[in-house]
Amino acid sequence: MTVTADPDAAMPSRVAKAQPYWEFVAMVAFLMALNAAAIDVYIPALSEIGSALAVPDENAVQLVIGSYVIGFGGAQVIYGPLSDRFGRRPVLFAGLGIYTLAAIAAIFAPSFGALLALRFIQGVGAAATRVIALSVVRDRFKGERMASVMSLVMMVFMAMPVFAPNIGSLVLLFGNWREVAIVMALFGVAAFVWTWTRLPETLAPENRRELDGHHVLESFRIIFTNRRAFGYTLATGAFFGVLFSFVSQAEQVYTQVYDIGPAFTLYFALVATFMAASSFANSRLVSLFGTRRLSHGALTGFALIGLLHAGLAWWMGGATPFWLFLALLIPQFCFFGFIPANFNSLAMEELGHVAGTASAVLGTVQTLGGGLIGAALGYLYNGTTVPLFAGFAGLGLLSLTLAAYAEGWGLYQRRRDG
Repeated sequence: MTVTADPDAAMPSRVAKAQPYWEFVAMVAFLMALNAAAIDVYIPALSEIGSALAVPDENAVQLVIGSYVIGFGGAQVIYGPLSDRFGRRPVLFAGLGIYTLAAIAAIFAPSFGALLALRFIQGVGAAATRVIALSVVRDRFKGERMASVMSLVMMVFMAMPVFAPNIGSLVLLFGNWREVAIVMALFGVAAFVWTWTRLPETLAPENRRELDGHHVLESFRIIFTNRRAFGYTLATGAFFGVLFSFVSQAEQVYTQVYDIGPAFTLYFALVATFMAASSFANSRLVSLFGTRRLSHGALTGFALIGLLHAGLAWWMGGATPFWLFLALLIPQFCFFGFIPANFNSLAMEELGHVAGTASAVLGTVQTLGGGLIGAALGYLYNGTTVPLFAGFAGLGLLSLTLAAYAEGWGLYQRRRDG
């Protein structure tokens, strides 16, 4: 089976036939998963990093995650215009090279500050993979078809927390936190080889934009003056604060609040499994219910569970019993799986002619904004789950408000284009 070119896609039909559909989806998913792995594989090693590098503030160790996210989010805005000018492939390879070299250098980091700097640089390189992954999908598809493809991609992205923390734990059984960086370098090499040999250029020559101040500013003007694109970009950024805040606090919540110990990665993986399953379900249900009804309804459910969980945790002295914690967390993250792919598709819907720059803006707001929000919420950790779930509820409601703005203050509607 081969990919059938969308009638509105920019990619020439001869390129569309050069790669099987399953491989195209798998490759894009791997590029997205590369970023999730760079975050999640370090989670089991945070405590060891703090001890080995003499970090005095326990919460400061979370910056191993935060520094990567900041580099990853901030650099995307650079790669977008470059990919619209020079094509997707050269920009991707430059980013993968930076990512891999920074991962190798992190093996020898002499101090906590040096490690944070290298993680930031690794994030800068990884930013190219996020921009190109979304761009090549938009080069090929739009509307509900794009949402379906992105759901499959996000399924792998969300499944990465199932494997990455356990990979990190396995590495720590036989080595220390420095060996974790070796795993990241191997992932980078694998991505470079696969895309170099198998990913065709998806940007048609006639759609390349000049790289000068006027054309770059015009691209940004198109994005920021499109109400739907701008609204869903902000909504996605606010909502991804949920994911980053959970990742930042997960080890502390599981090991300190609930005294789970090293086995916490199994529970982390359990939640991620349900999140990935709901993303897969979205790829099937989006054509039946539409991107708006699914994402708006799921976001409403997410926010309501957040309010309930925060209230119960406060009433019970800081945390619910562990069984109730999981009973509320799992359905909440099931709702999560119906939101990012649909919001990404809705934000990109009308921006196919500036897909690279649009992907960069979306990614910057999503990861830099979400990462900063997540880091701030993570730093509010006080030995209870109240700040975490109050943050979930607040971010869910904020994201829903921004989605309503994007739709002209109408929610839960199905439109022909999405």
